[in-house]
Amino acid sequence: MPDHISPIDRRGFVAGGLGTVAGLALPSSVAGARAVAGRPRPYLLGADISWLPEDEAAGATYRYEGKTWDLLTLLRRIGFNAIKVRTFVDPAAAGGYSADAPTARWAGLERTVALGRRAKAAGFDFTLSLHFSDDWADPQKQVKPAAWATMSPVALAAAVEAYSRRTVAALVAAGATPDMVVVGNETTFGMMWPEGRVPLTRPTGNPVTDKTHLDPGRVGGFDGFAALLKAGIAGARAAAPGTRIVLHNHLGRHWPILRDWADALRARDVRFDAIGLSCYQQAAEGDWARSFTEFCRRYPDLGLLVAEYSSRKRYVNDLVHDLPNGQGWGSFIWEPTRHQEAIFDRGGRNAGEGPRPNLIAQGLNSAEAPGDGVPATQRRRTYGVGGQYEGNEFLALYRRIASDYGLR
Repeated sequence: MPDHISPIDRRGFVAGGLGTVAGLALPSSVAGARAVAGRPRPYLLGADISWLPEDEAAGATYRYEGKTWDLLTLLRRIGFNAIKVRTFVDPAAAGGYSADAPTARWAGLERTVALGRRAKAAGFDFTLSLHFSDDWADPQKQVKPAAWATMSPVALAAAVEAYSRRTVAALVAAGATPDMVVVGNETTFGMMWPEGRVPLTRPTGNPVTDKTHLDPGRVGGFDGFAALLKAGIAGARAAAPGTRIVLHNHLGRHWPILRDWADALRARDVRFDAIGLSCYQQAAEGDWARSFTEFCRRYPDLGLLVAEYSSRKRYVNDLVHDLPNGQGWGSFIWEPTRHQEAIFDRGGRNAGEGPRPNLIAQGLNSAEAPGDGVPATQRRRTYGVGGQYEGNEFLALYRRIASDYGLR
């Protein structure tokens, strides 16, 4: 049996030819490649700045080279050309992101529309990230919105489609049509558990050497996951037919899991334009270069972008920018004002908390993104970090990157 056929596909492999998976066609990468996916726009040098409204409300100001700036104006001046913003279904719900500030509704639709309009007005490409939860959705937790908690799988998919359509339509009506929509956040193990959960199987307990990584048959499995993704995609495309659809996998270094995951979704006819990867420091599983290279070989019709990163800023952007045939669409540094190796200082030191450890060593289900794993119902949140933020040497680095890529 060929080694390049993933474990999920092997059920459908027959001697002398290619079969199907659960009655569905195999991925085009196996059954025959489609056209190469070129970069639809200039390289996206992007930033996710979803915390900005909270910080501004807390009194944050941004200075660089002796001047005070509106953050979006400064980023555009440096050479950034894309903004990504997350949104939650009902952040003011019990257990939601903004439950402790329900009138503010941080990261709710109204805030998303306002920030999207600012991004568009400043000349940015705009990407919307749909979490399909009232709070953070990530590899450790994919909690259904409270209002959808008891729905049947069919009703849940209908709610996903309606919410996706309504959210994107609101942005279109406000003059902030998303150029890309990320359907689900870090959905490596599915979304909206248990109906859309894709759990891991690890026969030896070694995520590096195991041959079987994802179990397609337990809990909701890939069938349940695919049904929810299709609903979210249909809603976004109904509201904005020209928007590009991105799916998000958090294991940017872990090629076997990424491959099996993408193959399973394509086998179930989930139609999307690109995959976004989280690329935080994870040295034990090889480098991003392998995942990126293998991805382009296996899926020549799909784009690749880095949906989240912080460290090794020049390295990760050069990898994506230099991928063949324009398959590398761009990157979005995650919350660059105050996360990990931030592009601003505050109080005389870097405004971020520094590089994260190798979280995958704590278990494959660990999120590489922020989060302390404590349910929202068990903690009280504070919102926004004010004070004066001073641009540091990383802004100069991004100015050089933008110049080298012909973006400024």
